[in-house]
Amino acid sequence: MHLLFLCTGNSCRSQMAEGWARALGDDSLAVCSAGIEAHGKNPRAIAVMQEAGVDISDQESTQLDDGMLDWADLVVTVCGHADEHCPVLPPGTRKEHWPLDDPAKATGGEDAIMNVFRASRDDIRRRVEDLLERLDCRRKETI
Repeated sequence: MHLLFLCTGNSCRSQMAEGWARALGDDSLAVCSAGIEAHGKNPRAIAVMQEAGVDISDQESTQLDDGMLDWADLVVTVCGHADEHCPVLPPGTRKEHWPLDDPAKATGGEDAIMNVFRASRDDIRRRVEDLLERLDCRRKETI
C-alpha cells in the first residue's frame, strides 16, 4: 500500500500524519507526504511529535508532483485547500479527505499554541490508527 498525505504546505498536518503512519504502519505500508506548495517543516510539529516518541525531523517538506500521484494507491487530503486543489488522480488511485484545522494558525501564548499542536497531533494519530486498521496494515505492537 502506497499512502500519500497531502496538505497545503507540507509543514504540519501532513508531516504529523506521515510520522504516525511510519510509526504505526506495518511493512506492507509505504508512506510519504507532500504539499500543494512546500513551506518547510514547522518546529512546533516536530516538537510535539517528539514528545509522543515519533521523530519527524528527517522528513522533507516537498511539493506534490505527478510521480507522487502515480506512486500513490491512496491520497489523504488533510485540509480543505489541498482537497480543493488536488490534481486529478490516476485511474485506480483512491482519495480520502480529513478536514483538519491548521495548528499553525493558533494564537495566544506559547503554552496555548503548543496545546493546539498537541490536540492536532492526537487527533491525527487517532485518524491514522483508524485508517491503518481499515487498510489492514497496522503494526500489532504500537508506541
